[in-house]
Amino acid sequence: MSSESNVAPPAQAQSSGYTPAGYTAARKRHWDDVARRSPEPSCFGRHYHALVQRIYRFVIPRGERVLEVGCGNGDLLAAVAPSHGVGIDLSDEMLKLARLRHPELTFVQGDAQDLPVRERFDYIILSDLVNDLENVQQALECLRAVSTPRTRVVLNFYSHMWEGPLRWAGRAGLQRRALPQNWLTVEDMQNLLYLAGFECIRTWPELLCPAPLPLLSAFLNRVLARLWPFRMLALTNIMLARLRPTGAAAPAVVSVIVPARNEAGNVPQIFARVPEMGRGTELIFVEGHSRDETYQAIEAHLAQNPQRRCRLLRQPGVGKGDAVRAGMEVATGEVLMILDADLTVAPEDLPRFYAALQEGKGEMINGVRLVYPMEDRAMRFMNLLGNKFFTFAFTWLMGQPIKDTLCGTKVLWAEDYRRIAHNRGYFGELDPFGDYDLLFGAAKLGLKIVDLPIRYRERVYGTTQIHRWRHGWLLLRMVALAARRLKFV
Repeated sequence: MSSESNVAPPAQAQSSGYTPAGYTAARKRHWDDVARRSPEPSCFGRHYHALVQRIYRFVIPRGERVLEVGCGNGDLLAAVAPSHGVGIDLSDEMLKLARLRHPELTFVQGDAQDLPVRERFDYIILSDLVNDLENVQQALECLRAVSTPRTRVVLNFYSHMWEGPLRWAGRAGLQRRALPQNWLTVEDMQNLLYLAGFECIRTWPELLCPAPLPLLSAFLNRVLARLWPFRMLALTNIMLARLRPTGAAAPAVVSVIVPARNEAGNVPQIFARVPEMGRGTELIFVEGHSRDETYQAIEAHLAQNPQRRCRLLRQPGVGKGDAVRAGMEVATGEVLMILDADLTVAPEDLPRFYAALQEGKGEMINGVRLVYPMEDRAMRFMNLLGNKFFTFAFTWLMGQPIKDTLCGTKVLWAEDYRRIAHNRGYFGELDPFGDYDLLFGAAKLGLKIVDLPIRYRERVYGTTQIHRWRHGWLLLRMVALAARRLKFV
């Protein structure tokens, strides 16, 4: 058989009557007809849309610049309370409804595969849209023109397992009947995003029960939908994506925050070993009520090193987390780093963190002590077991792989830190270390978190300030907090 035998002849291709333009025109007619005949969804449809709105309100902070492609009547766009909201839809009739319901928003008629706007947005919503598109990849490629490296694309699409039940519900009149759909798997969408120049940050299932059953639906949707094996039966998949980095950012000023309590013997090494990075390095020492001569040692070395850009603060409160926050509040660099004064993480490793951030590998670079072999007394056995447990727990809770949560060295953009600080009230300030404050905040904002392995060294001066049982109990409380605030919401 020749290779040409699998190719349909031109006449046969034409006889099917299919064209991309015809496909799109049929969709437009369908949604125009829905808007004219039955603009309000069924009881099941209203409940489903209310659940979807709750999910998007969790993902998208209030007051952002938001674009929704395939906005329908505009209810979802309005629900996330944007400072500037633009909705695009194929259906003129749907947009008439949207403008009446939400006059504070902007609505534009257009095709997802040829966007009629060119401004940039913080968040882009594609809700139940990719199931209906003629060319999903082309629509995703169009999003590049309205995105920045910090833009987040949030989309939800039906699970393939619900194809039969939803078709039956349409025939039974429990929801609007739809035209034939694209039934895409999570892997399909991840690949289409990759082809379009995006990368998936995280994905998770939602909604086991789209029916309004008092108490039961809340338990099914907020609890069981997160747990195996029930999560495999969820109705919709949520995906969070960003543009795939294509080059390094401009060199930046780096602020290195050094919380220091009872670390006088390590001060000379910090001054000698912290390198200049980017357009310059700012050293910010936050001294935490030491019992030794830490404050005096830092003062003396500040005088001996006038060529270095340095600041010294007395910590206002207690705990490393408080010291980190105090240092970051006064930092002037575009990049913020944490370096523990015990030097168990070598200052010579900091340029690797800077490079990973600047090159766009991640938006928070998290040090990992659990990859390379450790020196004999670098971490006690019970501390190691605790770290491994919390690594598993927080990876599951945050939806991104986090191998080591308590490594003191973390690096992020100052702009992102300010957004985390602005939303800090959502989690509170239980964290005595500062690590979870940053990790939880980054996960809530959808930042890309990347692990960077380092060699963890034994202390050469002083003793550890971690109280394994007291702090372990605090961390268990934080697991519960993260479960309530990040997972079962």
